[in-house]
Parts: sequence; structure tokens; C-alpha cells
Amino acid sequence: MKFRRVFTVMCFLFTLLVTEVAIAQNYSNVKVDELSDATIVEMIKKAESIGYNDAQLEQMAAAQGMKAEEIQKLRLRVEKIRKQGASANVGVQSSSEGRQQSEATQGTNTVDRNNEGLPSAPKIFGADLFRNGNITFEPNLRIATPKGYIIGPDDKLLIDLTGDNEVSYNLQVSAEGIINVQYLGRVAVGGLTIEQATSKIKAGLSKTYPSIPSGRTSVAVNLGNIKSIKVTLTGYLVKPGTYTLSSLSTVYNALYASGGPAENGSFRAIQIIRNNKIIATVDVYDFLLRGIQQANVRLQDQDIINVPVYNKRVEIIGEVKRSALFEVNNNETLQDVIDFAGGFSMQAYTARIKAFQNTDQDRKIVDVAKAEWGSYRPQNGDKFIVEPILDRFQNRVEIIGAVFRPGIFELKNGLTLKALIAKAEGLKEDAFLNRGYINRLNTDNTQALIPFDLQKVMAGTESDITLQREDKITINSLFDLRDEYIVNIQGEVRSPGTFDYADNMTLESVIQMAGGFKEGATPNRIEVSRRVKNSDATSSTARTAEVFTVNVSEDLTLQGEPFILKPFDIISVRNSEGYSVQKQVKLEGEVVYPGIYTITRKDERISELIKRAGGLTSSAYADGASLKRPGAKAVSPNDKNAINVKEEEDKKLLNLKRLQESGVKDTVAVEVEQQLIQSDLVGINLVKILKSPLSKQDLIVEDGDVIRVPHTLQTVKVTGEVLNPNSIVYLSGKSLKQYINGAGGFTANARKGGTYIRYANGSAAAVSKFLFFNNYPVVKPGAEILVPKRAERERISAQAWIGIGTGVASLAAIIVSLLK
Repeated sequence: MKFRRVFTVMCFLFTLLVTEVAIAQNYSNVKVDELSDATIVEMIKKAESIGYNDAQLEQMAAAQGMKAEEIQKLRLRVEKIRKQGASANVGVQSSSEGRQQSEATQGTNTVDRNNEGLPSAPKIFGADLFRNGNITFEPNLRIATPKGYIIGPDDKLLIDLTGDNEVSYNLQVSAEGIINVQYLGRVAVGGLTIEQATSKIKAGLSKTYPSIPSGRTSVAVNLGNIKSIKVTLTGYLVKPGTYTLSSLSTVYNALYASGGPAENGSFRAIQIIRNNKIIATVDVYDFLLRGIQQANVRLQDQDIINVPVYNKRVEIIGEVKRSALFEVNNNETLQDVIDFAGGFSMQAYTARIKAFQNTDQDRKIVDVAKAEWGSYRPQNGDKFIVEPILDRFQNRVEIIGAVFRPGIFELKNGLTLKALIAKAEGLKEDAFLNRGYINRLNTDNTQALIPFDLQKVMAGTESDITLQREDKITINSLFDLRDEYIVNIQGEVRSPGTFDYADNMTLESVIQMAGGFKEGATPNRIEVSRRVKNSDATSSTARTAEVFTVNVSEDLTLQGEPFILKPFDIISVRNSEGYSVQKQVKLEGEVVYPGIYTITRKDERISELIKRAGGLTSSAYADGASLKRPGAKAVSPNDKNAINVKEEEDKKLLNLKRLQESGVKDTVAVEVEQQLIQSDLVGINLVKILKSPLSKQDLIVEDGDVIRVPHTLQTVKVTGEVLNPNSIVYLSGKSLKQYINGAGGFTANARKGGTYIRYANGSAAAVSKFLFFNNYPVVKPGAEILVPKRAERERISAQAWIGIGTGVASLAAIIVSLLK
């Protein structure tokens, strides 16, 4: 048991050692220029999968032996691929088409699993053919017996006589190749084809059945049972050995059973050996490239299939449809390799192909021109790289701007500026004729700007300009060179706003475009303000705008000389003199006729409005009357500006918060202050107003005012920091402190000095001090006493006490030193 544990630990350590050795391979010979874009993308993906960025990818490559100059090239390749949008999350192929090589016969550059993103050899073309479960090459056992089928032991022969004689025989071939036929005896059929055995059996039966020679009886011989054969597969196969197959099996059936050629096995020269002679040679490329199973002979018992080592292999990558390692015969050329790869992609550079060759000592590069592809004989180990075409045009010019058909055009010999404008269907009516310009590339790819007088070039009074490759002609529109012309109308029109300017645009036209006048608008004294262009900038009285006062017809009829507008004019339409829309106020509560009332005069006052409402009822509490002034926009006959109880309660709470002590943790936000400042309650004294009409207390009512007169109030409400907040019955002469005591008194957190009273009419009064005496405000019916909370102060920490003590000690030391 102990020995087993020791053995397990040693095996585990050995596995770790082997893994480390596999990872730490030498990549000093890796050439980045020979790597395809697909390989670089795979490296990026592998690095990102383990959390590495680009810098860490370079460090990993350096740690595994990559040279500094190759790392620099790798950095540039990664940056280029990322700029082209080939992120590691997208499976980008070396071709710009982004093609997906999903077929089993298409080889692609792969990444060695043990190398964490560093490249290894690509897949061999056709390696997956015999490992693809969707292609089994199983023989069809439900076909007519082939005439060339060789009869052997264990075969069953079905002999049928039809015609004058009706006889059927089911005979099994013995190990010696003999069958025993009734009335004929032993017949040797082993080694014969079905056709030969049929002739032999027919000749023998003719002696017993005379109608056979005359044709009145026919003889048919077929297989009743298919025997098994043994075939030996040798050489460089995935699983060499002896296999038992159906006698109808072919070479491809046997290759599939053995897994096909191994890594160094040949796909082009597979030998079928029978009786020590090579009877056929199979080239799998015929099937892979053209779907032809040439030389796929039917196997016989004891046949041998030999897969030799490949003779010559080359690799082609880059802008081809199928990148892989291909096996090449001695008589084949580079053109054949290109055909094996499916031809070029749409972005391939086909003028020449780079070939990386192995010499006896090192490597070399050969540029193979297109004319040499049919004669160039690849050598073993050659690597061909098909590069993409340059992202540039040799005959492109572009014209943009005020032409009818802007865009890119073909540059022909002698093409001029005028001819290009004609190709672009000519100039638009708004073209700026005084100047155009050409962006031209210098020989060092810097930009040059060539201006021209477009009007003179088109008229022929100035020499035409011969265009060059990559010239970009710009012809501006008049509208491109000026601000957008607009006019603006505001005031008493139905749809005020900004409108595009047009020549000969009149004032009446713009008013019509704005929906016409509103009901209260006046067609007289319409003001038009215009920009001043030539003002004296040095004068303190210089004009900043030119203003016109214009009268138009109310129904916008055409009469007289129209007022012509200019760009950027501003039109102001005002209300007619004496026009006014109705303004309303609302009376609520204890008045005889509550409701909405229209203001009849500009100086109408509260007392007059109460009088119009029939006065106060007998239960009205005039001291508690309040005025709410939310503004005209809040006016509605649907009671929307009735005093909202919840809103009032919220404001009370906000006020209590605002009255907390400053300088503490729980300070009030600016929004709380704003909500309180925006309160629309106005404290009024209705008793004085009714006693002294038209006095200062008698306010002039405004649009949207809400006057509320409550019924007689009998309680006083105490809220905030008291022990038992509640409503207490009002008793005349009772002080504020007595009401607080009636609510249980102050709490420990109460801020007594901040106590205040909010009266029913919306006014308020706070506790004040005179010398050492508190002055408490008078409590009235319906009032509310609010006691704010003293906010919790921040406690001094131990560190703060230590700091204070240190400061006091230092101060004492200074004082002592000064006294000495």
C-alpha cells in the first residue's frame, strides 16, 4: 500500500515535469513575417483567455525564446490587426472576406495546445477525411451481384432455372471452393468470377436439361450471402493492422476503418498489393478536390494496402480560399498548389507570390511572378504566402460639393477638371463660382492645396487643370459659406418661432406662416428689428439695431407696398390697446356664496370680493382667513388650487427640519430651503380688512388668488418635540407654555428657543427674548404650536480629546516659558 502511494506521487511529479518541458519550447526560430493574420488572431485569443494583455503576450513570447526584433514585428502585427477590427473575440481569417473553413477538407493554421498561443504546424489537407463520422464509406450490400465478383469460401450461390424447367439451388462454397449441384456433382467455382461460374454451371446443367441449349430454360447465378475477407493495412496509418471487411468493400472502406493516413503518411500514392504485385495506386486528392474515386478497386481476401511516407509537402497561406499543407507530386507546379488551395480570395495580390524555401544551411525568399507559376516546381518544405492587395487606388479621383452627382470617378489619361465636372452631371445652381480647390497628394504623400477660379475654368478663360491620382475636388455651395438665413416672429401670433428666409419674403407672409394673429393681437404698430452692419464702433451712441414700426391689414390682404423682410429680422406682434383676458379668483369656506369670481377691475380688493360673495356666514372665523397666491397658471375651476392639507403638513415638517441647530450632522439640503421659500401663502387679517376697507391691509386681488375663510376653530394643535403631540381645546388667556404642558411638555431633544406658532391665516410668530425673559406669542383658535428638534451633535472622539489635551499642554508650556 505504501509503495503504491509513493508510485502515484512519482507519476504526478513526472507528469508536471513533462508538462513544463512541453510548455517551455524554444521559439527562437519563429519568424513573425511568415505568420498569417489568422495565426496572430489565435495568439491574441489565447492570451486573452488566460487574462493576458498585449504587453504580457510579448513578455510570454520573449520568455519562450522569441528574438527582440521578432517581438517588435509581433507588436506591429497585433496593432495592425486591432486597427482593422480583428479583435480576439472574432474568428478573423487571413482573407478579408472573413470566410469560415468548416469543411473537413479545408486546412487552417492552428495553434499548438501546449504553447499558450505560439504557432505550430497547420493541419494537413485531407487529414480529417477519414476521421469524419459523417463520411463512413460503407459499402452498399443491396446491389446486384457484380459480374467481376470473385467467388470464394463461405459464399452462397443461388442457382435458378426458369422456363421449361423450374429448379432453385442454394449452395454454399466450401473451403476448397467446391459446390455440389444435383445431377451435376461437384463443381469447382473458387477463384472464378460470377460471370465465369455462371458459364461453367450452365454448361454442366445443359447435359441434364436439354432445354437449356435451346433457350427454353434459362440459368441465373447470384450471390445469396456475402462472405468476409481479411485485408492488411500497413505503412503510415493512424491504426495499421489486419481488418475483416465485407467482400464488397473497396480501398476507401478499408482506409476509413484504419483512420486514414497518419501525420507522415501519403495521400497521393496509396498502394493496393495483391499476390505481391501493386495492382493500383490511389490518389485521395482526386476525391478531395473533384469527388472522383479513381482507382477505388474492390478488395479481395488477403489484399494489402500500403501507405508510404509522403514525398513532398508545401504550405500555402494568406489570401487563398483554403490555407493548408498540401502534398505535391514531382510533376506538379505552383499553379497546381494554387488549385489545391481553391484559388485566390477576392483581396489577393496576384502579381507575384512569396516563397520561403529551405536550403542546406538556412532559408531564403523567392518572389515567383505570375508568368512562372506554371513552370515553378515546389520543393519539399516550401511555404507560399499570398499577400492582400494594397488598400489604395491607382486611378481614383473624387469630387464633392455643389455638383449633381458627387462621388468617386475613374481617372483616365488626360482627364481634366472640366471633364470631371461634366461626368458629375454639371454644377448645381447654388455652386460658389469664385473659388474651388483640389486636395492633391505630393510624391511624399503630404497634402497640397490647389485653388482655382471655377467660373473662369468653366468659361474657358483660364486653362483647365489636368487631374492626378487621388485628387479630391471640392466645390462649395453658396449656402455652405454663409449663415443659415432665418427670420423670427414672436408675440401675439398662433405659432411663434423661427422660419427659413426666402427672397422677397413679406411681413404678411411670415404672419400667415405663424398661423395668423391671436384674438387680442393688434395689426398696428408691429415692430421689426433688423441687424446693423455698418455701425460706427468708436461711437458711444452707435446704433445696435434698426427698428421699423409697420401696420398691416388685420385679414392680411394684399394692399399697398408690402414690407420686404431681410435675413435675421425679428418680428414682434403685440396685444391691442385695452385688450385683456378674464382673470379669476376663488373664494372658499365660510362665505355666503363661495366659488370662482372674475375680477372686474384692476384695483378690486379683498373686501369688495367678500361683499360680492354675500359676506361671511355666522360660523365664519375671520381671524383664520388665509390668502393663497399660486399664480395665474394654477387657476382652475376644478378646485386644483384649494388649500391642500397634505401639502401644508409637508411644509410644516420641512420648517421643523430647517429650525434644527446648524453645524450638526443632519443639516438641511438646499432643496428644503427652496421649497419653503416658494411657499405661496400670504398672511392676511380679514377682521381689519372688513373693518377698514381700502386700507393697506385690504390687498388688491390677483389672477389665481384663493381666499379661504374657515369655520370657527376651537382647538390648538401642538406638534414636534413634545411628549404627546395632540390637539388641545382652546381657552382664552391660556399661554403658549400651558398648551405645551398640556401636550406633556418638551422632550429631551426639543429646541425650546425655536418654538413658534403658525396661525390659521398662514402667519407665524416665534418665541423671543428680552434680556433674561422669554416673550411668548399669543395663542389664537386654530393655531398650531411647532417645537423643532435639537439635532444630534457629533461626539468628540478619543483622538480629538488627545489633540485638545496636547494643544492645551503646548499652550501652557508657551505661557510658562514667557513668564520666565
